[in-house]
Amino acid sequence: MIASELNPPASARFHRLDGQPAEWAVSSGYVDYPAAVAAMEARAAAIAEGTAGELVWLLEHPPIYTAGVSAKGEDLLAPDRFPVFATGRGGQYTYHGPGQRVVYVMLDLRARQKDVRGFVEALEGWVIGALDAFGVKGEIRPGRVGVWVERKAPGVPAREDKIAAIGVKIRRWVSFHGISFNVEPELDHFGGIVPCGISEHGVTSLVDLGLPVTLDEADEALRASFVETFGPVTPGAAPV
Repeated sequence: MIASELNPPASARFHRLDGQPAEWAVSSGYVDYPAAVAAMEARAAAIAEGTAGELVWLLEHPPIYTAGVSAKGEDLLAPDRFPVFATGRGGQYTYHGPGQRVVYVMLDLRARQKDVRGFVEALEGWVIGALDAFGVKGEIRPGRVGVWVERKAPGVPAREDKIAAIGVKIRRWVSFHGISFNVEPELDHFGGIVPCGISEHGVTSLVDLGLPVTLDEADEALRASFVETFGPVTPGAAPV
């Protein structure tokens, strides 16, 4: 056995061992958050039971705040601004809204690799690969889950802004929840929370970085990078 077989590249670590493609579905319009969570949890349970295949579901929500299992009450700065939903994913408070691509990732890690930390790293690598399609260097930082970009301008101190948040839950080795990727959201809407409990850094988007990227273009970059990181996809139907 050659060395590459003993230590496969990170891009291949979470491919399915049987090569079976995941379904890839995109919803049009805004999807109600409680309905999306119910559909996602039902699909994840069916995957665990072996009665449904994997699904990657891309959508937009209307403006909302969601609280992960580690959320702190003091990080909700404007509780009356948008609806607030408690959710079972990891992480703290985050914002979802128009212009942000939310991707719910329902994958069977039993058929891939039972490595939670490695899976989160693969999700980060997936987003970094999508950003690369637009010439944006996405980076990860120890102790800060998500994907960051360094902002530099003449005469201005460098800063790091978050462009994608990651919050997942794994039950019976099936993942659900996923990522939120800022394409063109209203960045002011993040002001009602301390995003992910981190106050010393800001948030950004592809459009904020000066790139007139559409959701369709972002979706294609996400799809191509997903195939590289997690393996093939096939068209699927949105559950709601």
